Amino acid sequence: LCIPQGPLWRALFGREADKLEQANDDDRTFYVIEREPVVNTFVSVPRENSSLNCAAFAAGLLEAVLGAAGFPARVSAHWHKGTTLMIKFDEAVIARDKSLEGR
Repeated sequence: LCIPQGPLWRALFGREADKLEQANDDDRTFYVIEREPVVNTFVSVPRENSSLNCAAFAAGLLEAVLGAAGFPARVSAHWHKGTTLMIKFDEAVIARDKSLEGR
């Protein structure tokens, strides 16, 4: 999974993501960590909506790109170490990956 370090991420956000991690307990789950997402840079959120994370927009973009590329997944945005996009791939993606490992 090279999305956060690849040309798409740089084209959309002008730089690579800060970090990509895989969950220790689930081979379907990955985390893209952005300490200061560019989509949050120019947004002023009212105090009463302080839990609003405009980087959820990036989660929607990433989910659409992964799905269109044949890697269906659910992507959600969370406040953790800045903003963390949690990618949870469909079982079929993991099964396909495992079947290709032996080639």
